[in-house]
Amino acid sequence: MGVGDHIILSNHRMNINIPGLRNSDENHWQSIWEKEHPTQFHRVVQEDWEHPDCHAWTTRMEEELKRFDYGQLVLIGHSVGCVTIIKWFERYGHSIAGALLVAPSDVDKPSYPSYITGFNPMPTHKLPFPSVVVASTNDHVVELERARQFASDWGSELVKLENAGHIESKSGFGKWDLGLELIARIRNQTAVQV
Repeated sequence: MGVGDHIILSNHRMNINIPGLRNSDENHWQSIWEKEHPTQFHRVVQEDWEHPDCHAWTTRMEEELKRFDYGQLVLIGHSVGCVTIIKWFERYGHSIAGALLVAPSDVDKPSYPSYITGFNPMPTHKLPFPSVVVASTNDHVVELERARQFASDWGSELVKLENAGHIESKSGFGKWDLGLELIARIRNQTAVQV
């Protein structure tokens, strides 16, 4: 059991997975965390995974999250799920424990898919909770410099991964212990601020 594993398992706070386009498959790190730690990870299930819509996705998030204590939640986004988290916060304003934003897709990119709607412009304000952006040097969805700018704008720590693609199962990211360690780091930052 890793250090991050122990901290997550010992604090009994809920971690909420917000997958991106087409959901996270069974070999994705979000799915693996849910299987390995079912009492600590919960997934927000969207009605339409093929055509993400910001209003629909943030509404669904709020419907799911209102049954939890917002202040105890770490939200974990992948790809467009990252932007969903920030747009949800803009819309509802709930204080959360923090956010892990992995491979945030660049919704302002001219070639961004037209079937993903309502997420632009990319938020540029500082987030009022601890956050970590994880970005790869060769992600086809977001260039490293854009991810670096997002982290700077949001006041997030940036963790750079070399040649990690889109940080998903297709890129070799199944069981991902670094992600668990980053969640523990976010929770430690929240504990220090309280």
